[in-house]
Amino acid sequence: MARQIGLRDIHIAILKTDDATATTYDPPIKLERAISAKLSPKSNSENIYSDDAVEDIITAFEGVDVEIEVNQLSLESRAKLQGSKVVKGVLIENKDDIPPTIALGFKSKKNSGKFRFVWLLKGKFELATDEYDTEAEKPKAQSAKIKGNFYSRESDGNYRFICDEDVQGVDATIISAWFTVVPSEPNPI
Repeated sequence: MARQIGLRDIHIAILKTDDATATTYDPPIKLERAISAKLSPKSNSENIYSDDAVEDIITAFEGVDVEIEVNQLSLESRAKLQGSKVVKGVLIENKDDIPPTIALGFKSKKNSGKFRFVWLLKGKFELATDEYDTEAEKPKAQSAKIKGNFYSRESDGNYRFICDEDVQGVDATIISAWFTVVPSEPNPI
């Protein structure tokens, strides 16, 4: 079994519609260079007791907490993630900005030389955190970290797609189009 050893090509796609009939997205766009991504699925569980013992455990999916770190976050990318705007090269952040609902995709290199491809299908990012330090004898580069929450789509209940390139039977057309459109659920036939 190959292990994950890398991260690259973080993309976002703005969600246009999500209702009982379908989900649609704008074409994906690439963010800046990837440093790290942490995905933490959350669920709520309840033990059901009978005859003085646990009879069953009921679990409900709550969402996925996401933290990504990129080498920098351009003003344009920041505006897209936060619902802000850039006018003549100036990022304008307003108290009434509403972050768009997006999909988040990336790929992770495996020690086999192949890749794992991931899309989180619906979520929002919080406002970006800024850190600045004075210049000292030893340079300290700053990176950009953003946090978000992702959850299931209304159209089908799906919240994430994962595809390993080195799994037998994987459809190569799905992988080749991974960052051109947010993928749909493959037809099992």
